Amino acid sequence: MHYKNSTALGNPLVLRCLGKVKSFLREEDGVLAKPMIATLFLMLAIGGIGVDLMRMERDRTNLQYTLDRAVLAAADLDQQQEPAAVVQDYLTKAGLADYYQTPDVQQSLGYKSVESTINATFPAHLLKFAGIGDLPVYANSRAEETIGSVEISMVLDISGSMASNNRLTNLKAAAHTFVDQITQNTDTSNLSISIIPYATQVNAGQALLSKYTNVTQEHDYSYCVNFIKDQFSKHTLDRNENLERTAHFDTFTYSENMISSPVCPTREGSEILPFTNDATRLHDYIDLLTAGGNTSIDIGMKWGSALLDPTARSVVNDLITDGVIDASFADRPTDYGSGDTLKIIVLMSDGQNTNQYMVNPSRREGLSDVWYNPTSDSYSVYHSNGTKNYYWEHMNRWEDHPYGDGTYQTCNYYGCTTHTEEGSSTRLTYPELHARASLAWIARYIYEFSSSAWADWFTAGRYFHNRTAKDQHTKHICDITKDQGVIVYSVGFEAPSGGIKVLEDCASSPAHFFDVEGLEITDAFSSIATSIRQLRLTQ
Repeated sequence: MHYKNSTALGNPLVLRCLGKVKSFLREEDGVLAKPMIATLFLMLAIGGIGVDLMRMERDRTNLQYTLDRAVLAAADLDQQQEPAAVVQDYLTKAGLADYYQTPDVQQSLGYKSVESTINATFPAHLLKFAGIGDLPVYANSRAEETIGSVEISMVLDISGSMASNNRLTNLKAAAHTFVDQITQNTDTSNLSISIIPYATQVNAGQALLSKYTNVTQEHDYSYCVNFIKDQFSKHTLDRNENLERTAHFDTFTYSENMISSPVCPTREGSEILPFTNDATRLHDYIDLLTAGGNTSIDIGMKWGSALLDPTARSVVNDLITDGVIDASFADRPTDYGSGDTLKIIVLMSDGQNTNQYMVNPSRREGLSDVWYNPTSDSYSVYHSNGTKNYYWEHMNRWEDHPYGDGTYQTCNYYGCTTHTEEGSSTRLTYPELHARASLAWIARYIYEFSSSAWADWFTAGRYFHNRTAKDQHTKHICDITKDQGVIVYSVGFEAPSGGIKVLEDCASSPAHFFDVEGLEITDAFSSIATSIRQLRLTQ
């Protein structure tokens, strides 16, 4: 009898099960499960950090941008609200009110500084999965505004055309607005304004012109100078420079005893007002402006530039000594580029350059051939005419002496009568003659005996610089002045195209030029005043 030798392990079913187990043990599919789960959580944590960091940077950038705008607005000297309220309002409207912190404010007359610093935290969300709490947020912005040291030349057109269409009235309103904006909320010790009215010429005034030591002295009726071409290519006007005084004569009217419209104006309100910061004085002066004469933009710019140039410093100091200018302006104008001084020219015209008249050089000085008798208010003219060489214009007769120096006879059918002449005559110099009678009056009345009087005394009695030459003068003085760092604003007030081009070229940039009509001139001057203030804005 035989027995089968067998065990459980030998069972085919068991053997198959063991094979499956061995096969499973050899499988590696589940080895990375735990690392993969760990990696997934790590990626979520890192992604969360990135998301939170991006959110924080977005808010920080927005916060900085809003804060920059807020302190700029708060530091504006024209801002009526408290700086803290302005900053808070900007942050609130940007949805950042939670970040508001009280700004640091410093201000005095003509100065305001606002600095806002924010140290806060950004609430994190996904970062917390990485065990990281809220993030710090920092922003800082500072702005200040001041009208510190500013030297301004207002070069204003008072030519005859300004009397039309309410132009002069509108100019005065604009100038008043400008003065108010520049002087209010300002430490005026840091401000100087000169007003240079111009027409055919610029009336420097006796006090100012007397400080220029080499001005010709043919007369002292008026105080203008004829600049030569080369002088428009220099920004300087040295007090020892040779300057030709403008003859005092009238080429515009028929006037006599005395001339009514001299080329160099003498009327009130035509004289340069140098270096003042007194708002009342400026306003009173502006009210005095009257219109008359031609247009010389080049001469206005020359004087406007000269009064910003350091070569005028000794002139200013002498005027201080004489009591003409306040002592606070000692050592003005400052050097170009010194400190924080701004040098500004505001140039305004309603026209374009027109003829600038000058008297015939041979008649600038010396004795004329005309005698004047104040008692009879009469003129006698010497002219070679045989034995009787003196023409008496008030009697239309020839005699052998000027009226007032003897007797004369009148004869008729019944005989001759001897007359004693009134008063006495004095020979006039050319400056005296030109101051008494206009060129047209001299030609029409004093020399009425001469068929060539108009040609001799009006046409040949004067010469002129024409528009083309004066446009070039203007370009040269504008360019050389801007090269020194002077900022030039220009205003074309209902001006023709020729004038617009000159004014636009003179301005420091297209943005510094204004082409306006009517009441728009006030807006232009107001914009210029605002721009000047903003030039002092730093961040």
